[in-house]
Amino acid sequence: MSEAMIARALGRATDTKSCTIGEGVLGRALALFRENFPGAKSAIVVCDPRTRAVAGEKVEALLRDGGLEVSEYVVEPSGKTFHADYHYAAEVRDAIKAVGAGVIPVAVGSGVINDLVKRASGEVGVPYMTVATAASVDGYSSFGAALRSPEGAKQTYACPAPRVVLADLDVMRTAPDWMAASGFADLMAKVPAGADWILAAELGAAEWHAEGWRTVQEGLKEAIGDPEGVAAKRTEPLTRFVEGLMLGGFAMQDMQSSRPASGAEHLFSHLLEMRDHTYKGEIVPHGIQVGVFTLFMSRIYEEILAFDYTKLDVDACLARWLPLEEQEKVASQVFAGTKFPDLGVKAVRAKYIDREAMRRRLEDLRARWPQIRARLAAQLLPAAEIERRLRVVGAPAYPEEIGSTREATLADARRTIYMRDRYMALDLLAVTGQLDEFAARVLGVQRA
Repeated sequence: MSEAMIARALGRATDTKSCTIGEGVLGRALALFRENFPGAKSAIVVCDPRTRAVAGEKVEALLRDGGLEVSEYVVEPSGKTFHADYHYAAEVRDAIKAVGAGVIPVAVGSGVINDLVKRASGEVGVPYMTVATAASVDGYSSFGAALRSPEGAKQTYACPAPRVVLADLDVMRTAPDWMAASGFADLMAKVPAGADWILAAELGAAEWHAEGWRTVQEGLKEAIGDPEGVAAKRTEPLTRFVEGLMLGGFAMQDMQSSRPASGAEHLFSHLLEMRDHTYKGEIVPHGIQVGVFTLFMSRIYEEILAFDYTKLDVDACLARWLPLEEQEKVASQVFAGTKFPDLGVKAVRAKYIDREAMRRRLEDLRARWPQIRARLAAQLLPAAEIERRLRVVGAPAYPEEIGSTREATLADARRTIYMRDRYMALDLLAVTGQLDEFAARVLGVQRA
């Protein structure tokens, strides 16, 4: 991976114009601000108590010494662990508006602060700059902010990505170790997520975006190839890893979709968030959750690769394929009683194809399985290696390690296909009748 890849991705990004990653680069904050916000005379630095101490005060001083009028807003977390709740974004929005027209927000923090400022800036209609303080997420450079809504459910709010991203590795090294573990797990998720995208595109269930794919995947295996180096926070592997996180966000900007960076593994995390899942009294960080289900999906793919789909019984599959009206009835029960009762019905309608179209899809899979299998195999890493890398960086690998259960994961495997319009391997397994079988086997539980 190199600066050339970042430069190419920036050339296609819709919002971000500058991305600086390196050691000791915090001192460039003023120059980057001046270059990318010409004419701006004031800034508001938004941080939390920890990030204020590690970088916020220095950023404020740099901007103030450069002749800018600088305000500060410190978000005070209400609990031991800081999470991206919409009410914080509303507080930040009001703080920005209180400073007045022409102010440029500068987010100094991890993914939470970035998402809060991203949404707040979007609501006010001003561009912003982010100073990343932890290698914990790929959302620094992505469009949209993942926030817990006032109703209590996690959702992605539309808003532009930052105009400027500044990531000082020396600052990132001061973050708690679990944050890098979370980011590394989230980056490894691009492996099975990429397989989901390949499978969907091969079966005509998703559009292919060559540049979006290239941005995420071209340097991915290098970015996640040295977990020991990331855990030790050595310069070269940490740089590649942080670049990988940023590239994921740029691909999402390019496509205006999270398709390049997430697949089924993310939907398991979203299901936990919809249920307000906690472990030991705290919400489990997004990337930590995603890592657990990255391992699960890697094992699911090993089951898929071991099956010979050239012998698929298409007629038996079609017998399971219900008409749309019946699928809607099933879907309406999946999230009944939740804050999003229509979620399943919307997903079914978006992904539904009629019986003849499904026949063509399955016959195409059967005829071209050797080629499709080869492409999937080239994308994937062995599940045992995924688990090893999770352990090296200090991330959990199994549901019980984040306060869930393997039985709950089996049940959620059935629910994921009703989460959104994104086609995944689990959609295929649902129609082939293999979903419960494969999921129960890799989890080591009994089928219900």
